[in-house]
Amino acid sequence: MSDENAKSLASYQSARRFVLALLIALICFVLVFAASLQNELMHERIESLGLALILVGIGGRLWSILYIGGRKSAEVVSTGPYSVMRNPLYFFSTIAAAGVGAQTGSYVVATLFAVLCAIVFHVVALREERHLKATLGAPYLDYIGRVPRFLPNPRLFRDDCEVTFRPRLFNTTLLDGLIFLVSIPFFELIEEGQEIGLIPVLFWLY
Repeated sequence: MSDENAKSLASYQSARRFVLALLIALICFVLVFAASLQNELMHERIESLGLALILVGIGGRLWSILYIGGRKSAEVVSTGPYSVMRNPLYFFSTIAAAGVGAQTGSYVVATLFAVLCAIVFHVVALREERHLKATLGAPYLDYIGRVPRFLPNPRLFRDDCEVTFRPRLFNTTLLDGLIFLVSIPFFELIEEGQEIGLIPVLFWLY
């Protein structure tokens, strides 16, 4: 891979992260003035489901980085989570995003967050695949012919006897994942503000 291609991909990935963060921030701002139509019991159940999805997403991202850690453009990684799907980091991030949306107590918002992330990650994955085809050649072409892009196929699972990883990347991924948990106190504060009349409710969500 040339330095120019590497810089282009890095710039694209950086722009993708910024755009996704901006979209989520805008949606969260709008949701400050929204409230759930669910009764209290169902509201709590949706939030609990969301917490479970966030934890699964964080755990899956950590599991994925143990295998890929800095090797994505250097070799074909096809074991662990990468044996059942080609983009487990994006897959688990989408699950965590659904969990963030669920903290509003709304199935609609949870679904919206998941769909938004899935669309963005799909576009990103297509761009990265073109890059990896040119960089890794035949081994990668064989890999994409066997393993699905997003939806995991557990029957393909295979693993290594041991895995080496970079602690710095693991720690960075952990910190990134913990950001998802910030949604819990964020939306709880919004609910409290709405209950005491400090924040107006402009529209309702299912």
